[in-house]
Amino acid sequence: MNNTFYGRNFLTLLDFTKEEISELLLLAAKLKAKKKANAECRPLTGKNVVLLFEKDSTRTRCAFQVGANDLGMNVTYLGPTGSQMGKKETIKDTARVLGRMYDGIEYRGYKQETVEILGKYSGVPVWNGLTDKYHPTQILADFLTIIEKFGHLEGINFTYMGDARNNMGNSLMIGAAKMGMNFTACAPKDLWPKEDLIQTCQEIAKASGATLRFTDDVKEGAENADVIYTDVWVSMGEPQEVWQERIQKLLPYQVNKQVMESAGETAIFMHCLPAFHNRDTKVGEEIFQQFGIEAMEVTEDVFESEQSVVFDEAENRLHTIKAVMYATMREPK
Repeated sequence: MNNTFYGRNFLTLLDFTKEEISELLLLAAKLKAKKKANAECRPLTGKNVVLLFEKDSTRTRCAFQVGANDLGMNVTYLGPTGSQMGKKETIKDTARVLGRMYDGIEYRGYKQETVEILGKYSGVPVWNGLTDKYHPTQILADFLTIIEKFGHLEGINFTYMGDARNNMGNSLMIGAAKMGMNFTACAPKDLWPKEDLIQTCQEIAKASGATLRFTDDVKEGAENADVIYTDVWVSMGEPQEVWQERIQKLLPYQVNKQVMESAGETAIFMHCLPAFHNRDTKVGEEIFQQFGIEAMEVTEDVFESEQSVVFDEAENRLHTIKAVMYATMREPK
């Protein structure tokens, strides 16, 4: 591990080179192997980190908490009502308070601006666990999973299907452009990524050899894909009236058996979770009662198929997040 990571924030993959992303993925693979071998690795013993959540989560919280504990650190969790940030105290002031007490800060919430303020004023590494704009820790987990399945990232045909203008669509496009992948956004035209971000990624792609493609044709988007990726159609916090509009617009982009057949037998299915693939959740049943559909962004038969690697992705959140914390907090020798 080189010294270029120490003390840095992890807010968006735009801040990191292809070589640096590759190094983080290699470190994650090494840390995963050590954990599987029960080889203790606690290089950050005595450090303290705080997890600052404005949005609840299963995978992000567990990955950061277990990862920090594995590395020897103490963890404080502050949930949506656990701090005064943005209510009685400014984000800037919260950053400076937490930076005096902790060696690292994780933030999961809404505005990208919030995590950037934390990173600017805290004086310690800040990690983006999710904002409305970017989700960089998830992308590392996705890419580690792809490497495990295919052995490489360069040249992988990657199709993101659904709402390509959300934090996952943005971040996957950035990551693919950085790593030399062939990225396709398959979505209604008004849900393609914003033009300024597309132009930024096109410039990145020139150096890496990546290609970026945008289509509203499902068959074209799925054909010859190595990876079919989707995400929820409505994010937590969006109003109820959004559901009907999104379902009507995105139902043609549901990942089903026909989509996977277009991709081919060797293609894998990915999803950052949680997924609405049946009626076995409160939301899933409400959607069925209101709209009469058994599943939303992915059908049950695809989600539970041999091609699905969603739980490999979920586990890899732990190992890649550990790598980010290790790299940014381990003092160079």
